[in-house]
Amino acid sequence: MTHTLLNHRTEGPASAPPLLLGPSLGTSHALWDKVAPELSITHRVVCWDLPGHGDSSESTARLISAGATVADLAELVLALANALGMQRFAYAGVSLGGAVGLHLALHHPERVSSLAVICSSAHFNGAKAWTERAALVRREGLAGLAESADARWFTQGFTVPRLVDDHRRANPDAYAACCDALATFDLSDRLPEITVPTLAVAGREDPATPPAHLREIADSVPGAALVEIPGASHLAPAECPEAVLTALSTLLSGGARRGMAVRREVLGDAHVDRAQSRQTAFTAPFQDFISRYAWGEIWTDPTLTRRERSMITMTALIAHGHYDELAMHVRAARRNGLTPQEIGAVLLQTAVYCGVPAANSAFATAQRVLAEDDEDRA
Repeated sequence: MTHTLLNHRTEGPASAPPLLLGPSLGTSHALWDKVAPELSITHRVVCWDLPGHGDSSESTARLISAGATVADLAELVLALANALGMQRFAYAGVSLGGAVGLHLALHHPERVSSLAVICSSAHFNGAKAWTERAALVRREGLAGLAESADARWFTQGFTVPRLVDDHRRANPDAYAACCDALATFDLSDRLPEITVPTLAVAGREDPATPPAHLREIADSVPGAALVEIPGASHLAPAECPEAVLTALSTLLSGGARRGMAVRREVLGDAHVDRAQSRQTAFTAPFQDFISRYAWGEIWTDPTLTRRERSMITMTALIAHGHYDELAMHVRAARRNGLTPQEIGAVLLQTAVYCGVPAANSAFATAQRVLAEDDEDRA
């Protein structure tokens, strides 16, 4: 594994769910400047740069070379995620960044919680144009190509000087290697294998990856959704940030829906319905947090079984004296398959590590709940 990481910028709380944002060829993480700050309210956002792009050091330009593939770029993104302690993350990417996301979702689905493919494609119209562009850049550099950036990236009359300047300053060898990656990329036949929740976002005025390319993704990936943004060209996050933000927020809030489903499976409909009926405008953000983070992120992580999570949860509640919550999670433990004998063994273990008085109270709580459970089953 390389010790040189992709250049990146991180925003948002370290404890929030991770979200990686990928760039288009020739741009930098500045592509996300109007979107990332809003997303960082609820997520730990990491905007990464392609090798040799943006403010990358010269050493990052050497992370890829002639003949590079999208798989190579995806491995660099995984190395960055690993270094940042992000085992599982949501991902959104534009153009080449979107291709990286498709590769990750297909080959590393255990790492990707959701995917947004923005102004991108499962293929980029064959190799010829990209091999020709790579040869041109290796021969003449990027100054000439940057002159046409506005026409390729934005609708008429719109520009983002910082991004055009990033295009001009990119390392030619690294840029050309990224062209090589686009030349060989084609996942068209494998889209139906992707199981990650997926959103395809198209710019209606995008000449590089027209809406038909995004419709192909949405039609082929099971359960995928499609959003078309009027007035957007190829760099939609820069040109129409509000529309992109709305689309991403809808996708990312799926964690709350998944979390609510798991919450009901573990705690039971009756408990969740009572909690929902007591919800007020004041408590609603906390209820959403619990569903999205505790149930949607932690309890859905397949690393531990639900039985194991129940045992850990009961121990933690006893240690802190939260016996009302313990009663709820004793019931949950039964729903998750633990026997009364196994629950008793967990409580006995807490007598050693949490103290006898705590275990004594825990046994009293559990005995009451199990007796009620027996009555309900009778």
